[in-house]
Amino acid sequence: MTTRAYQETYLSKAQASLGDAFDYAINACHIPGSDFIKLFTASSVSRRMENGEPAYLAGKSGIEIAADVILETTGKQLETEPQEHFGRSREYWIGWAVCYYQWFSARNYSDIFKVLSYEDLANMYHTLHEADITKFVDIVDEKIREHFKDTNLKRIRSSYGCTQAELAKRSGVTLRSIQMYEQRNKDINKASADALYRISKFLGCSMESLLEK
Repeated sequence: MTTRAYQETYLSKAQASLGDAFDYAINACHIPGSDFIKLFTASSVSRRMENGEPAYLAGKSGIEIAADVILETTGKQLETEPQEHFGRSREYWIGWAVCYYQWFSARNYSDIFKVLSYEDLANMYHTLHEADITKFVDIVDEKIREHFKDTNLKRIRSSYGCTQAELAKRSGVTLRSIQMYEQRNKDINKASADALYRISKFLGCSMESLLEK
């Protein structure tokens, strides 16, 4: 089960705010979409939204969010007047949809944008902007799995600097199970809570971080 940073009651406001931020920065301020994505992921604003800070989920407008991103990353003030628009622009949809996926998957914005370029998202707009958001989620999930081929267990174990055999010995989970989890021949999401606890305790991570999204 995915542990999300904030409750669903905040979600629609967060989506609208990030949609407005993308629309304002790209369409009104004429910042190239790929550049704004880079600035957004480099800023603390993206991490604050990921962490569910109410000020960024419900307290700030999209224009304020865009202004915070630009000020923090470039030192410049955005002073362009927002344009009145009717309906959702392509850029609004990009921010809106990615915000939903981040909440749903609990992945970092930086990871999401490593897989999806601005051009990728812009190309998705025509076929997906009127579809149910779950179609977008399914497509992005597949792209994420293709990009991040290592399982979370393998990635965390490698970062910790231990072998599969050492992890098995220290955690008490069989070497065969660890090998199968890392090869995706066995679903770690269905592992017992006890096995997840023992692995996570040794690796110094949360149980949730071992699960595959």
